[in-house]
Amino acid sequence: MGGNRTQARQFSHTDGQSTVIETSTLNSLWSALLVEELVRNGIDYFCISPGSRSTPLTTAVARNSRTRSIVCIDERAAAFHALGYARATGHPAVLICTSGTAVANYLPAVVEASVDCIPLIILSADRPPELRQTRANQTINQPHIFGSYVRWEFDMPCPDAQVSPSFVLTTADYAIAISRSPVPGPVHLNCMFREPLLPGEHSDTESEYLATWKNNTASARHWSESSSPYTQYEQPQWTAPEPAVKHTASALASARQSLIVVGRLDHKAERQAVEHLITSTGALACADISSGLRLHAKGISLPFIDQALLSAELRASLQPDVVLYIGGQITSKRLQQFLDARGASGETYITAKSHPFRQDPSHAGGYHLHCDIALFCTAVAAHIAEPHAMLPIYRAITHATEQRIAAWLRAQPQISEIGVVHDISTRIPASHALFLSNSMPIRDMDMYAAATGARVPIGVNRGASGIDGIIATACGFAVGLARPTTLVIGDLALLHDVNSLVLAARNAQPLIIVAINNSGGGIFSFLPIAQHTDVFEPYFGTPQQFSIAHAAAFAGLAYAQPQSPREFSDVYTTAVQQQKSIVIEVQTHRQSNIAQHRELQALIAADISALCKL
Repeated sequence: MGGNRTQARQFSHTDGQSTVIETSTLNSLWSALLVEELVRNGIDYFCISPGSRSTPLTTAVARNSRTRSIVCIDERAAAFHALGYARATGHPAVLICTSGTAVANYLPAVVEASVDCIPLIILSADRPPELRQTRANQTINQPHIFGSYVRWEFDMPCPDAQVSPSFVLTTADYAIAISRSPVPGPVHLNCMFREPLLPGEHSDTESEYLATWKNNTASARHWSESSSPYTQYEQPQWTAPEPAVKHTASALASARQSLIVVGRLDHKAERQAVEHLITSTGALACADISSGLRLHAKGISLPFIDQALLSAELRASLQPDVVLYIGGQITSKRLQQFLDARGASGETYITAKSHPFRQDPSHAGGYHLHCDIALFCTAVAAHIAEPHAMLPIYRAITHATEQRIAAWLRAQPQISEIGVVHDISTRIPASHALFLSNSMPIRDMDMYAAATGARVPIGVNRGASGIDGIIATACGFAVGLARPTTLVIGDLALLHDVNSLVLAARNAQPLIIVAINNSGGGIFSFLPIAQHTDVFEPYFGTPQQFSIAHAAAFAGLAYAQPQSPREFSDVYTTAVQQQKSIVIEVQTHRQSNIAQHRELQALIAADISALCKL
């Protein structure tokens, strides 16, 4: 048996004898136990970034036949890929990296996962404790590196023969349980390893170490003879709290005018239950693009709520005395300001969300409920005896807005950002998925997507709303759903994550990347700072001259740059049919884009105001 004898450790028997086991064998054994326990808990997708100190963990994944893995050179991209996978599936992916700044690169994705309650499991390799704070190479203080953004963290000791294997398994099981808890999120196991790091050879001493453990522990024997986890954690069973259900149902039933606002929803069951509640109550309803109900907006009476609120006449007529807000944050600032005013004016304001955190940026107060959204909405619907009659005006507003957008687009000879998102919303197949970058893509899709498109899963990173890691997240989202996915992204977000084009090129599912290139930060053009021309372009507009075509070629991705609305439709339709990853660059101009938004919004507002006066 090879290796450095000075690095050996002893495991004490109950009879006082001891077994000498090589450090490399212990490193491999503990890592194998850790990976096996993850797999037994149904967690089999690993995002691995290469490194030396993490060799035992990486080898354990490679040698476990039930794991699936992807190798991501860049740890930041790996973390966002894992985030996208977990967002799509609801199950944590596992991140493995070496020591030093490698683990620090996980932070942006960990923040997003924490804020948006997405489960992740981080296994960071680390140097042994005697090397900390000694200026040893690639050694930093890794414990607590993620601060308050992890649900739980633990500094795993270096593998030691005097510590029972049960410790490894119970630690893994607890980490998994916390990550999957009613408030899911990231957990961090910081795994210290001493050299040598190469996989240890199976030996008689290793067998004796395990045999002693099994002989002395009934639960160990059961674990070795089964495929079940060592520790079984039962999560609390959700119920729909009866007082909250009755309060909400009574408020909706007695309301003069009720409004249901649907923010981000995570699961199909939630979407079905919310849709059923809307139908049962007959309430006015609007749905954010991240809810999954905005496309194919069955029962959503005001799908274009952001644009409808441009009309002063509509705002005057839309005066709900009960507002039920369901789910996560919404995209529309206009709608949020309208809701803030409603909450401040004293009407009944009920918020139902799937997490216990404060979700009240305007401090409107009201009645806040942490619940299983699907169970809650189903229970409330069961208490509604008769739905309210929908006023014809709201159907007329939706129809008029759809007609206005379609007519305006037909009159546009040039390709536009509005036209691109609208076209995608009408052409994306029901078997695909859609991922939206922050800044303008998600806002434009929320405002102008057709209400009659296919209902597809929609992914967004709106926990912290950053533009980092968008391509990597979309790759993971596609893999998690096992669906071809369209990503709509701006040029700066693409540049921010340009190395992840390499991930997209070899992604397990096709990724159609629609890159809207307006040479800089287009969203800032809509803000007051745009009027200050002396600082706007260099500090906010930040015009870029990089070649998206060259970036696609570098990654080995197909590339197209359509020049007209018709050509874009053809290119996108072909990409969908071929089911191959591609970058479709859409070149637009920031000033033209602002003018187009303002022109269309003025037309929509005039249409709605005219209807409200009838």
